[in-house]
Amino acid sequence: MFRFAHPDFLYLLFLLPVLIAFYVYAIILKKKAIKKYGNPELLAELMPEVSPKRQHLKFWLLFGAIAMVIIVIAGPQFGSKLETVKRQGVEIMVCLDVSNSMLAEDVSPNRLDKAKQMLSKLTDGFSNDKVGLIVFAGDAFTQLPITSDYVSAKMFLSSINPSMVSTQGTAIGAAINLAVRSFTPSETSDKAIILITDGENHEDDAVKAAAAAADKGIHVNIVGMGDPKGTPIPIGGSNNYMKDKEGNVVITKLNEEMCQEIAAAGHGTYVRADNTNSALRALQKEIEKMNKSELDSKVYSEYDERFQTFAWIALILLLVDFMTLDRKNRIFRKVKLFSLILLLCSGSVFAQKAERKNIREGNNLYQNEKFTEAEIAYRKSLEVNPRSSEGTYNLGNALYKQKKFPEAAEQYQLIAGQAEKMVETPEGKARLAEIFHNAGNIGMQNKEYAKSVEAYKQSLRLNPKDDETRYNLALAQKLLQDQQNQQNEDQNQDQNEDKKEDQDKQDQQQQNQDQQQQQDDKKQDKTQEQQQQNEQMSKDNAQQMLDAFLQDEKDTQEKVKKAQAQQQQRRRTDKEW
Repeated sequence: MFRFAHPDFLYLLFLLPVLIAFYVYAIILKKKAIKKYGNPELLAELMPEVSPKRQHLKFWLLFGAIAMVIIVIAGPQFGSKLETVKRQGVEIMVCLDVSNSMLAEDVSPNRLDKAKQMLSKLTDGFSNDKVGLIVFAGDAFTQLPITSDYVSAKMFLSSINPSMVSTQGTAIGAAINLAVRSFTPSETSDKAIILITDGENHEDDAVKAAAAAADKGIHVNIVGMGDPKGTPIPIGGSNNYMKDKEGNVVITKLNEEMCQEIAAAGHGTYVRADNTNSALRALQKEIEKMNKSELDSKVYSEYDERFQTFAWIALILLLVDFMTLDRKNRIFRKVKLFSLILLLCSGSVFAQKAERKNIREGNNLYQNEKFTEAEIAYRKSLEVNPRSSEGTYNLGNALYKQKKFPEAAEQYQLIAGQAEKMVETPEGKARLAEIFHNAGNIGMQNKEYAKSVEAYKQSLRLNPKDDETRYNLALAQKLLQDQQNQQNEDQNQDQNEDKKEDQDKQDQQQQNQDQQQQQDDKKQDKTQEQQQQNEQMSKDNAQQMLDAFLQDEKDTQEKVKKAQAQQQQRRRTDKEW
């Protein structure tokens, strides 16, 4: 891994073209001045010790020295040593609600963005702690396994949005259970869960999950997002608000009572977030109270300063420039330009030797199945020559063996960019076929069957005799077909459920109308009968009939309410917020 400590200084490299233009302009002026004295060819014979080549050499030596000095000022750094670091810290799993209700704007700018801002500031305060991230709505997923890489944590945090979880709702209990399983089992430091939600738990028993976590010594802290009074949920890109199945605007409210119950069951604290930093300060205080212990984490060592090589090159160029005279020296007249070039190229020869040495070391480690150490060796070779195709290819294989599939795919993609050159040789063609084969396997791991099919086809075009690739291609095509069929079935099922729900609504409306009509008919019949028998009916009989009519109407209303309650219960499972 390579970087510059002060990359802004690299803008000074734009001065180098200006320097070249100035030098060319100076040469033109010099030639014009010489022409004023006579024929340049005749004047050259009068000045046998003047050497234009030496003047050009001195300029390019100075030019190279200036370029090296600029790079030294920018601070080149490498960091490729994987080591286990002992740190005093705690482990924290963050569970972030990404349901659509978190888009409500009762907290500025909205609940989700406010939560992300608070977590970003909280991460800035970590030094030796480990942090992980889980996103949840109707389901819970691990967005970032527990790690001490805060840069990656903030990168994953910035990309969070409600579309990440297809199943909407708020399954707080599932998120807590997943967080409990995500901690490092062997660590003895204090562990805590920070749950950020609006508390609209539609799915499961979150209080029970928090109590189970507390039994394992894991505190569950809750940050409530929103206003208990409630607010509508805006729909992005429009001025409309989210509505339920009946067409009513959804009002989402912060369920403080539930949040407090979860925090109490989890032996944690509850704090309500607002437009200030009070919630952030409360969380920081809770983390400071936790007992810290030694944490093991495999990380790349701190970036080493590698400016020395460039500084030595600059110094050598300046010394050669100082020792090179504008005129031919009698002592060094026999020294050829080739000797100077050989001196300058010697450094690149040593670099190639270092590259080959690291690749051989990595190959030996790879053959002994020490893939982590082999990765380090290959990365060292790429530090010397970042464009090494062999080093990139071997690094991709080492990452693939460690099941670091995204990183391996990145290296394979770099190699695939050189496909036109590789297919020119049988060895390169075979290597490229293996790259596409492994890329297909990575796609299978990620269930991206369409990409796998395309990669396997590319591999077979390069190596048609590979039976394993041919088998994998057939399997990928079958899985892709099954995946597409399943998607079609799910789509049809959703459509059928919608039709069934519409039919249920129509049946219920028809039933209500029939019941109301029956009620009106009975009322009319009873009114007519009462009129016909009015003269013979005593006051006691009239009261009995009135009581029976009222009881009949009450039974009808209870049936209607029961049917509506069943329909409402059926809708609760389809909440989209």
